[in-house]
Amino acid sequence: MTTDAQAKAHLHRYLQSAREALLWKLEGLSEYEVRRPLTPTGTNLLGLVKHVAGTEAGYLGDVFGRPFPEPLPWMAEDAEANADMWARPDESREDIVGLYHRVWEHSDATVEALELGATGEVPWWHPDRRQVTLEQILIHMIAEAHRHAGHADIVRELVDGAAGMKQGNENLPSTDTEWWKAHYERLEAAAKEADQG
Repeated sequence: MTTDAQAKAHLHRYLQSAREALLWKLEGLSEYEVRRPLTPTGTNLLGLVKHVAGTEAGYLGDVFGRPFPEPLPWMAEDAEANADMWARPDESREDIVGLYHRVWEHSDATVEALELGATGEVPWWHPDRRQVTLEQILIHMIAEAHRHAGHADIVRELVDGAAGMKQGNENLPSTDTEWWKAHYERLEAAAKEADQG
C-alpha cells in the first residue's frame, strides 16, 4: 500500500521530470532561437518556460495561501493578453530560467509543508470547482507542465531538428538521419494515399 509520503514523492518526481524536459529544450540555442515564434499563435520556447513558471507560482503558491514572493506582472489580471507566453527583449533567458528555478523551490516548499489532502482555493476557477486539494493541484501541474514540454518538443524540432524527451533518454528509435527521412516520406505517401480514398 502506498503511503501519502510515497504518493507525494511519485507526484513530485513526475512534475520535476517535466520541468527538466522543458528547460532542456533551451540548451544550445541562440537568443533568437529560444524566442522565435514558430506557430501562428506565436508559440516559442522561452515563452513556454515563462508561462509554466507563472502558472506554477499561482497553483502551488497562491492557491494554498503561500504566494510566490516576487511580482509576476504578466500574470496580473490587467496584463496584456498573452504577456506570459513570450519574453520581452529586456527579459533575459537567464532571468526567466532563474525565475523558474526559484518557483520550483517555492513550490517544493509548499509540497513539503502540506499533506496531499491539504485544501486550497483556485480563485480563477468556476465557483463550483474552486475548492481543491494539494494532490489535485499536483496532478493538474503535472499535466500542465508535460503539456507544455510537449509543445517545446515540437517547437525545438522546428528550430533545429533536435528531438527527444530528455538528454540521455531521448525516447526515440536509435537511428540515423536517412532512416528518419525515409520514415517521413513513408508517412507523407500514406497520408496522400488515404486522402485519395
